[in-house]
Amino acid sequence: MEDETFLTDDFLRQLINVGEVDLLVGLPTYNNAKTIGSIVGTIRSGILRDFPRERAVIINADGGSRDGTPGLVTGISIDDLRPTANLNALRTLHSISTTYTNGTGSGVALRTILAAAELLRAKACIVMSPESAKIEPEWISRLLRPIFRDGFDLVLPTYRRHKFDGLLMTNLLYPMVRALYGLRIREPYVTEFGFSNRLGSQFLAQNGWHNGNGGVGLELRFTLAAISGRYRISQSFLGEKEHTERRAADLVPTLRQTVGALFSALESDFPIWSTVAGSKQVPTTGPEQELLEGPMRVNRKRLREMFSTGVAELESVFQAILSPSTVGELQRIARLGEEEFRYSEELWVKTLYEFAAAYQRSVINRDHIIQALAPLFRGRVFTFLMENRNASANEIENNIESLCLEFERLKPYLLQMWKSRE
Repeated sequence: MEDETFLTDDFLRQLINVGEVDLLVGLPTYNNAKTIGSIVGTIRSGILRDFPRERAVIINADGGSRDGTPGLVTGISIDDLRPTANLNALRTLHSISTTYTNGTGSGVALRTILAAAELLRAKACIVMSPESAKIEPEWISRLLRPIFRDGFDLVLPTYRRHKFDGLLMTNLLYPMVRALYGLRIREPYVTEFGFSNRLGSQFLAQNGWHNGNGGVGLELRFTLAAISGRYRISQSFLGEKEHTERRAADLVPTLRQTVGALFSALESDFPIWSTVAGSKQVPTTGPEQELLEGPMRVNRKRLREMFSTGVAELESVFQAILSPSTVGELQRIARLGEEEFRYSEELWVKTLYEFAAAYQRSVINRDHIIQALAPLFRGRVFTFLMENRNASANEIENNIESLCLEFERLKPYLLQMWKSRE
């Protein structure tokens, strides 16, 4: 396996004391004291209720919390839950914690969980977000059962979201991953997912943990590794995904974690995605997605202004990345008023494919390429919000499908640029 020297001696002793397990729940944390207690309690309830005979462990990989998070993870006794939940476990549910000092932006947490899963020979594993305040006990079974009972290697969640939540997913990640890799995975970048031991071990061994890129976009790269390795993938509907307000300044780091990771994978995965045409459904338990209607405050005017400003200020950057016709069209729509403005599906797809090809060629610094995408994404979001402001959930779903088909239709455009990159 991947070298174990990054695991502390104390943590290794704790793993030895646990012994082999059937189920493993990984909890990466960093100052999550406000939510972690209820999350751990829910995880324990889910295991007690649905897996009372299985050997299970919670692995907490903490990035140096100063609010007592690790103690809250390990301090909840399984015996505290039995009387109130009327549940009985035939085995002990272990809970252990280890701390690293790289903070919240490191890949050490997932690497630690993967290494622990391999050492304990866990048959089915899940990673849970420490911020999922609305987690239900059923989530545990819905992520674990397809692996433990049905032999899947990766289980990704689907959610109930507000119709204008997750716009990066619906307007970029889902349709682009679907068109390139040929699978209709609604949430390719997630913070909750289940995986088999064999998939976890392969990713642990093959991921470049020491190449300076080992911790960037791990969740998406994990999904792409499963697709590329032809592992069995399924989706499970969990329920409502709590909406998290994001500041405008958060967009670039998010693009690095998602679009940057996707673009980085395309070169090594070229023999795989270049031969894919169309897309296939993924086995799914429950609905692929549910959209909630209702008001949601979004500053549309600010989005359009940031797009227009970006197009003007980054003209030389876009000339290095994009084709002259695409640059000209972006400049044209940047001058339009709010009601006339429209960043069409075709232009958006061509923009992204040209960005992907420019990233592969490193026409400028790759991080600058990702940063330059931010104002253009805001322009696309503005159009999506305007076109769907009065749309029903079904109408929005149809519009998302239309965008996906446009990504699939124009895939030869990306292949043409890729093959002529020299």
